[in-house]
Amino acid sequence: MQALALRLSGLDPYVDGAIRIVAFYDTLMRRRVDLAALARASAGLAECVAGLRLHTTGRAIRIAPDGRPACEPPAAASTTASITLDEEEIGTAWLERPGAPGPLDEVLLDRLAIAAAAAAERYGPAGTTMADPALVELAISSEHDEAARARALRLLGFAADLPLQVVAVRSAALPLERIGALLCPSRPVKAAPLGDVGVVLAAAVDPTRVPAGVRAGIGGAGSPDRSWRQARTALRFTTPRDPVVRFTALGALALLAEVPRDVARDNVDVAAVARIAATPEDLETLEAYCATGSLRRAADVLHLHHSSVARRVDQIGNTLGIALATPGGLARAGLALTAWRLLTDD
Repeated sequence: MQALALRLSGLDPYVDGAIRIVAFYDTLMRRRVDLAALARASAGLAECVAGLRLHTTGRAIRIAPDGRPACEPPAAASTTASITLDEEEIGTAWLERPGAPGPLDEVLLDRLAIAAAAAAERYGPAGTTMADPALVELAISSEHDEAARARALRLLGFAADLPLQVVAVRSAALPLERIGALLCPSRPVKAAPLGDVGVVLAAAVDPTRVPAGVRAGIGGAGSPDRSWRQARTALRFTTPRDPVVRFTALGALALLAEVPRDVARDNVDVAAVARIAATPEDLETLEAYCATGSLRRAADVLHLHHSSVARRVDQIGNTLGIALATPGGLARAGLALTAWRLLTDD
């Protein structure tokens, strides 16, 4: 191989320079240098400021050709390259060369990006959102001991004693790694599919960042196994009208998830709601009325005149055998509707 490289290098000065750059970074990777050392070596080789930034930290490493941190304000990057790991962009590498880029700058940055991805994976949790599903399942399982769960969390890049939140998500189109990155853009986050549900583990979750078209159940902060149970429960309570549900906001409603399915199915009110659901407009009206508790507000939601909604509600009440105009009847219908939703949960 070395003899071939020597013969190739004699054909073209560009090839000679490229081969030397490849060999340079191969040596750095064999020596297992960290990101700072990579930036320092690159700045010396390129004879200009070299920079690295990982998305997980957001902190830029900028090194001048003399090996010291670059103190002057950042100049416009003359050449950039994406740092990728497991087919996901985890950061950026760049050169700040005054004037036009050098003929070998692209080759240099390509090798720097490869070496930086290897260093990021070796010396810290990778910036990639996607994780090994087996590790994620181990981290959130209640069937394994604490030692096994702590080891899985360390391999995922989380401190064992760090309170985590788990999110159970369903999405028809948006990739899971994108959802994870949106939910927790500035702190550690990992995601993996588990059966027909996506799992997101994060140090913190911003519910307002759940994208449209995604249903998400958010567990409380604490141990991952308990948060995962809560997240799955919360996901069952999501609807097209209310696609994001926090377990902590359910309160006593969470108890409905503990009711055996056959018991709920045999309940007279739940069975009546199931009959109502056969007519989509009646189901939509009942959902709007139970959610708002007001004929006028339900009419606003449904974009109908309140008298039309009043007639529908009277008919639905007769079918259910419940006086929907009373507070007790409204609460009873709301509980039955929620129990029916849980029965139809996928």
